[in-house]
Amino acid sequence: MIVRLEHANLFVQTIEGMIRFLQTAFPEFRVRGEGICNGCRWVHVGTDETYLSLNQAYAKPEKPWTPYRGLPGVNHLAYEVDDVEALYERMKSAGYRDSTPPNKHPHRKRRYFYDAEGNDWEFVQYLSQDPAERNDYKLPDR
Repeated sequence: MIVRLEHANLFVQTIEGMIRFLQTAFPEFRVRGEGICNGCRWVHVGTDETYLSLNQAYAKPEKPWTPYRGLPGVNHLAYEVDDVEALYERMKSAGYRDSTPPNKHPHRKRRYFYDAEGNDWEFVQYLSQDPAERNDYKLPDR
């Protein structure tokens, strides 16, 4: 059985801002469809194979989400990319804030960025096709 994430569904503060972030990271992403459902605007942005469903939030949280604080929620979403350094340059040039923790690994490079809403996103480039090397957690990543 093949398993892959087909899409994720997110409520966002600004759909246009999130589209800009995603298309900066992934120039091949396009708006696949959009509409209104139960009075809420939605947009699907991605490729033919995978996408993010963005829904316009209609309420503000009492407290903004802060990842990595031990509370339930999503700390980050991670995407595999072919060239993490080219992505890094695109994101920095577009003004996005780097949140990359120190990481050194012989078989992968990782970069993290905050979107305009403060969500953290991971981008990883694997330097090996060997699953044992790609998934090696014994070597120090920091």
